[in-house]
Amino acid sequence: MLAWLDWLAGLPAPLLYGAIAIAAFAENVFPPLPADTVVALGAFVAARSAGSAIGVWTATMLGNLIGAMSMFALGRRLGIGWFTTRYPKVFPVEATTRLAKRFRDRGLPVLVVSRFLPGVRAVVPPVAGAMGLQPVPAALAMSLASGAWYGMVCWLAFTAGANADQLLERIAAQQRLAAIVALGAVAIAAIVLVARRRGRT
Repeated sequence: MLAWLDWLAGLPAPLLYGAIAIAAFAENVFPPLPADTVVALGAFVAARSAGSAIGVWTATMLGNLIGAMSMFALGRRLGIGWFTTRYPKVFPVEATTRLAKRFRDRGLPVLVVSRFLPGVRAVVPPVAGAMGLQPVPAALAMSLASGAWYGMVCWLAFTAGANADQLLERIAAQQRLAAIVALGAVAIAAIVLVARRRGRT
């Protein structure tokens, strides 16, 4: 981590913002990349130099949204048939076709929730594109969730003390909390959906 801090601290503000934007972009293309860590450390460095919280947040949002919508566009171009052919066990044709219809009608909340789940959030945009969600509502949904999440990351970095390890521990704790809340929301939605189906039969 010290190597990351030294490298980031040596960058002028424009390049620091650029590095943060690239990390936020790349997370959507290569999910194992620890974008939250890079953004947090970049914000940590910016807070102790000439950077600003708004600058870090803006760079992060631009990179993240461009990356997410690029993958959304790729999924839209490939189509749902590519997923059912390439990964038939994960995307069986009949079930996926039914899911695609529901996703087009009610998929925006899924996009919002997914952006709070590390790893999962990188998979959902291309699937959403393939399932036919409209680009503008999808971009707004992803921006809403990502804006809230990265706003919190920037706030923690700019209000943290001098210990970067403690900052990363706090962000990891927030990730776990956000994941629990998001999974809880999914579970409640599933229970409500099942209850409605049973009520109709």
